[in-house]
Amino acid sequence: APALSPAGLTLAKPSLELAGIATPARDPIQLAFHAPPRAGLLFNLASGQVLWQRNAYRRVRIASLTKMMTALATVQSGAPGDRVLVTRAAVDSGGSKVGVLPLGKHVRLETMLYGLLLPSGNDAAIALAQHLAGSVKAFVARMNAEAAKLGMGCTRYSSPSGYFDAGNFSCAADLAMLAHADLAQPRIARVVHTYSAALPFPIKGGKLYLYNNNPLLIYHYPGTTGLKTGWTIAAGRCLVATAERHGVRLGVVLLNSPDPGTQARQLLDRGFRDVYHLPRVPEPPIPAGA
Repeated sequence: APALSPAGLTLAKPSLELAGIATPARDPIQLAFHAPPRAGLLFNLASGQVLWQRNAYRRVRIASLTKMMTALATVQSGAPGDRVLVTRAAVDSGGSKVGVLPLGKHVRLETMLYGLLLPSGNDAAIALAQHLAGSVKAFVARMNAEAAKLGMGCTRYSSPSGYFDAGNFSCAADLAMLAHADLAQPRIARVVHTYSAALPFPIKGGKLYLYNNNPLLIYHYPGTTGLKTGWTIAAGRCLVATAERHGVRLGVVLLNSPDPGTQARQLLDRGFRDVYHLPRVPEPPIPAGA
């Protein structure tokens, strides 16, 4: 698939003209939330057409959405069967974790990739960074170089996990481009589409069971294909989610949203129905607060 570039995103903001981005008079979808996200974007993954936006170029903290770039840098340089050492730094990492990584043992890289993206393991992020680049600092430099290559002008990384996110920033437009780049990688696309996985692991029983945090997968939103959640106190609740129906592929970015799962469903429903005139697909009941 061709790369989605800043010029490929059609954003309706006069202030963006300096970035060389087309500025239509209004977005196809007009939707005002009672409690809106700090920033957000609904877009067509294939064409880059923006269907709805809010502060698309506002630079904010992104928590574990950072791991979307960690995953991209991982598959670009690491083979699935590589053996990744579980280091002390990985085991001692805080926040969300795979949690049972055995210190001093080696784990398949692809298992670590699942651990990075499904439960959002900060321990997996550290272990992968050290394995692939020799140090976390060197790996973060790779992440920033890849962001520059993709044209992600809002974005700066300071860690591979996003847990300590004071130096990790991005914006909705950049994360839309990163979502496109991630899903162009079959290994990442396969992982983020997975709700649960049983993987080979060097512990008693020989299996590691992992579950995805994506609310659209958890509650069976029709056509969900990925992608990644994030949360810290500073960043709030964040979500990048993608879905496909009848060949139409849409993505949504929500940054510091009070209810990213519900808002993502509402935006995707409007996109499929109002812009592409696709029939509504019945969903299972959504538990209160999901």
